[in-house]
Amino acid sequence: MQYRTLVMYMEIGCFVSCLSGWILICSTLPTEYWTFSEVGSVVLTTSNYYSNLWMDCISDSTGVSDCKYYPSLMALSVFLHVCRALAIVSVILGFWAGVLTFIGMKCTKIGGSEMANARVTFAASVTYLASGFSGLIVYSWWGNKVRSEFVDPNFRAQKFEIGAAVFIGWGGSSLVIAAASVMCYFSGREVFYKNGNKQRQPRSYATVRPRSYVTARTRTYMLPGSSRPALTFSGSSRRPTPVPPLFSGQVSLASQETRSSRTKQPRGRDSFV
Repeated sequence: MQYRTLVMYMEIGCFVSCLSGWILICSTLPTEYWTFSEVGSVVLTTSNYYSNLWMDCISDSTGVSDCKYYPSLMALSVFLHVCRALAIVSVILGFWAGVLTFIGMKCTKIGGSEMANARVTFAASVTYLASGFSGLIVYSWWGNKVRSEFVDPNFRAQKFEIGAAVFIGWGGSSLVIAAASVMCYFSGREVFYKNGNKQRQPRSYATVRPRSYVTARTRTYMLPGSSRPALTFSGSSRRPTPVPPLFSGQVSLASQETRSSRTKQPRGRDSFV
């Protein structure tokens, strides 16, 4: 009972952590500051350039800002297409993982039996891991591209720096992966350990009844009028076991002398009266 309570509180903590990480990942999608750059043209005017997966923006020190969405979807680079796809996949997988976790947790009692809840929770933790790794790939790839362009001396275009959204995404993805790993360990241990015990258990006593001395059948074959000892066959062994005969054709010496003495006595006329 104590172990079940511990696992229940652990599932609640991991679910809250994964949900918080998923919210952080979702918050980075509408954020403009994936990359930013500050350019000072004159002393009193400074322009800030920043962009994300969907648009490019510019603002100046006077407070005027303008954002422009990417004009053509087909004209975008493969890098931007893959980042968009992985970010959306991360959000969708995180949503369904949250639904599965809510169903499979021990405190909700929606999934059914203990084994069914453990299986649903294990599936939810694996889905959370896929969501976290998808987001981590996006932010790591984006950050590496910005860093490589910034340190490249041959890159002549405008150089940018890593924005706040990438750092938030790293934190959210790491939180999801860490909490999902703990939940996957406990739920997987419960699922596979119990299945292994069930497979190693022997058959019950009701299905297999071992032979004993009491339940074994014994067959004794007697040979009347024979001097050979009788043979006994038991149910547990087919080897004959000699037993003392109940009846034999041999007659003891005392009985033979008695018969002979009776037959040798003379009989007179009075013996027939």
